Amino acid sequence: MASYKAPLQEINFVLSQVLGADKLAALPGYEDASAETLSGLIDEAAKLIENELAPLNAKSDQQGCTYNGNNTVTVPDGFADFWKAYAEAGWIGIMQKQEYGGAGLPYTLGKVIEELLCSANVAFALYPGLTQGCFEAIAANGSDEQKQTYLPKLATGEWSGTMCMTEPQAGSDLAAVKTKAHPQDDGSFLLEGSKIFITSGEHEMVDNIVHFVLARLPDSPPGIKGLSTFVVPKYLVKDDGSVGERNPVKCVSIEHKMGINGSCTCTMSFENARGWMIGKPNTGIQNMFVMMNLARIMVGYQGLGQCELATQNAIRYALERKQGKAFNGGDVIAHHPDVRRMLLQMKSVTEGARVLCYETAMHVDASHHAADAAAREEAQDWVELNTPLVKAFCTDSAVELGSMAIQVYGGHGFIKEHGIEQIVRDSKILCLYEGTNGIQAMDLVRRKLMLHGGRLPKRFFEAVRADLDAAPAFIAAPLAKALAELESTTRWVQESYKLTPDDAAFGCVDFLRAFSLTYLGWNWLRMVRAAETGGDAAFAASKRATAQFFATRMLSQVPSLLANVRESAAELMELDVAAL
Repeated sequence: MASYKAPLQEINFVLSQVLGADKLAALPGYEDASAETLSGLIDEAAKLIENELAPLNAKSDQQGCTYNGNNTVTVPDGFADFWKAYAEAGWIGIMQKQEYGGAGLPYTLGKVIEELLCSANVAFALYPGLTQGCFEAIAANGSDEQKQTYLPKLATGEWSGTMCMTEPQAGSDLAAVKTKAHPQDDGSFLLEGSKIFITSGEHEMVDNIVHFVLARLPDSPPGIKGLSTFVVPKYLVKDDGSVGERNPVKCVSIEHKMGINGSCTCTMSFENARGWMIGKPNTGIQNMFVMMNLARIMVGYQGLGQCELATQNAIRYALERKQGKAFNGGDVIAHHPDVRRMLLQMKSVTEGARVLCYETAMHVDASHHAADAAAREEAQDWVELNTPLVKAFCTDSAVELGSMAIQVYGGHGFIKEHGIEQIVRDSKILCLYEGTNGIQAMDLVRRKLMLHGGRLPKRFFEAVRADLDAAPAFIAAPLAKALAELESTTRWVQESYKLTPDDAAFGCVDFLRAFSLTYLGWNWLRMVRAAETGGDAAFAASKRATAQFFATRMLSQVPSLLANVRESAAELMELDVAAL
C-alpha cells in the first residue's frame, strides 16, 4: 500500500536555505511569520495529515462518493471527521485575513500545507482548496456586506465553496455560457441553467455551500463581455447570519471518474435559485479569473503533491525489493542502472518543482504585501510568468512520475492493492481542469511572453544569468546553453506569433516544457549552492548527485525541444482535417 511521510527536511531546506523565507516576515502584516514559526506550523499540520488523512487515501478511492437520488451526496467514510478536525485546527483559514476569521499568515504557508494535503489525499484536498478559492473571489470583488456574510464562515470551514463555470457546451469556451440571471426588485437575481463538473457541488460535511457562479444577464452583450458573477448559497442566509430555507440549486447527478473518486464532481441545476451579483455587471470573466489564476497555482501544487507521493514510494520500494543481481553486486533493485535512472529523474523533477512552486507562492505574497510599488510589480510579473509553468509542468510531471513509479514496482505497480496505479488515475485530471495544459502553454506564448513589451521573460533571463558565474561547472555549462537557446527561441516566438501564429501555437507545449526545465536547472544550481554551505555533508552530496543527473540528462532536452518549436507548422496546419 502506498504510504506518505511529509518531507519536512526538504521543505525546510527549500524555504529557509534556498529561498530565504525570512523575507516573508519583512512584508507588512507578516512580521510574525519567521522561518522558525512557519516550520513549526508545517510540522503540526504534517502530523495531522499523516496520521488522519493519508490512511483514508486508498479507502476513499475505492468507496468514492454516492449520489443518493434525492439531491444529496455521501462522501467517503472519514472525510467529514477529518474536515471537522482540519477546520477546527484553523488550517482552512490559515492564509485568510484575520478580520474575516482567518489566521492572516502568508499564502506561502497555506500552499506548503496544501502540498502535504495533496500528497496524502488529493481528492480530499479539493474540498478546502475550492473553499479557499471561493473566499478569494468574494474578498476581491464582493461588497462589504457580502464579505461579512460569507467570508468568516468560509475561513473557519463552517461553510464550503465552489466555482461554477463549466456547462455542457461551454468548457474552455466561456463565451458559450448560457446560464441566465434574472434581476429581481429586491436587488437579488434568480439564476436558471445548469453547470457540469462542479467540484464539491453537494455534500453534507458543512452547514452551507457557497456557489460562485458565472451567468449572463438578459440584456448583456454576447460572448465573454456579457458575463457576470453571482454568489448563490445552498441555503439562504438570514439577517443574523444563520442558514434559512433551501435554495433551489440542486445536484442532479455525480460523475463516475477515472480518479479522484473521493471528490464529488456534480452536475448542478439552478432552478430559479436566488443569488446576488458579485462586482459590477458584465465583469464576470475578470472576477472569475481572480479565483481561476490562484486555482491554477493550486492545481500545480496538487501535481507537486502527487510527484512527491510517487517519488518517495518508488524510492522506498526500490530500496526494499530484491530482484536479481546488479552489475555492482547489489541485491535490491535500486542498484540496477535503469531503476537508478528512474529514481534520479523522479527525485530531480520533484525537488526542482518544489522550488518553482514555493518561489511562485512567495511572489504571490510579495505582490500583495510588499511596501514598495516597484517590488509589488516585479513580484506580480513573476506570478504571471510562473503560473502556467507551475500548473502545466507539475501536473504533467505527476502523470509521468506516477507512471514511472509503476515501472519501478514492475507488475506489482499495476495491482491496485499497492496503491501506485492510483497516482496516475488521480493525476490525469490535473492536466485537464482549470484550463488544459495546452491552454497553459498557449497562455505562456500568447500572453506572458508579450506582456509589457516582453518584460516577464527578461526578468527570468537576467536572474539566471546573474547566478551563472558562481555556479559549479557541471551545471553552469548546460544551464548556460539551455538559457541561450531559450532566450533566442523566445525572441523567435514573440515575432513568429505576430506573423504566423500557427507556428508558435503548434510548438507551445514543447516551449513550456523547455522553459520549465531551464527554470528547474536554475533551481538545482541554487539548491547545490545552498546545500554546500549548510553543514550537512551527506545531504550536500545527495543534492550534488541529483543536480548532476538533472544537468546532464534533463537540461540536455532543452535544445531539441526548442528546435521543435522553431519548425514551421504551415504544411501540417494546411492538411485537410478529413485526412487526419
